[in-house]
Amino acid sequence: MTPRGPPGGSVVLLSGGMDSATCLAVASEHDRPVHALTVGYGQRHVREVRSARALARHFGVKEHVVLDLPLGPLLESSLTRPSRRLPRAGGRSTRIPSTYVPARNTILLAVALGYAESHRLGSIYIGANAIDYSGYPDCRPPYFRAFERVARLGTRVGVEKGRAPRIRAPLQRLSKERIVRLGERLRVPWRLTWSCYAGGQVPCGRCDACRLRALGFSRAGVHDPVAAP
Repeated sequence: MTPRGPPGGSVVLLSGGMDSATCLAVASEHDRPVHALTVGYGQRHVREVRSARALARHFGVKEHVVLDLPLGPLLESSLTRPSRRLPRAGGRSTRIPSTYVPARNTILLAVALGYAESHRLGSIYIGANAIDYSGYPDCRPPYFRAFERVARLGTRVGVEKGRAPRIRAPLQRLSKERIVRLGERLRVPWRLTWSCYAGGQVPCGRCDACRLRALGFSRAGVHDPVAAP
């Protein structure tokens, strides 16, 4: 007999940015019912949480959980330490930038895995990208393949049924331009998203997240309603 995996449905790691919003749109089209999980891990601002709530309402998710996990003091990063200066956008570098948050995706995926197994969901969606990105090691395809193996070995459904929730990273091999085009096709409400690392009332236009976002919209020939002034 072929081992049965978990039922359908999905949980989306929803940060409130353009990538996670597009992931939510993909899951809403292909993998319902959709749950959303937003984690406040101690980042320097929570502006994006407001966007995540608005996106969850827009797409009508079955449940949206906003989890406060204040790990900032434990995680050395310019995204968790307001006293550290955010790096300004520039050319590509072989060095991992200071905005890297140690083990962030591992932590977020572990929480999402527990949620997915508890709610009998078959997929976990994450908006990671390995093309136009800042060079974080936990955004690469080998990392996600390794985490899927951990999920199979470390969950009851993986051991008893032979298959754990799958990690879905549908934007992983897309440029920011292609992500914008996909989002346009899926009618992602860009006005509700937030990407800037600095927070505030308007995007700074200088950080890596703002640079990559502007690059994607410019190359796609699409107006960004949240563009930096």
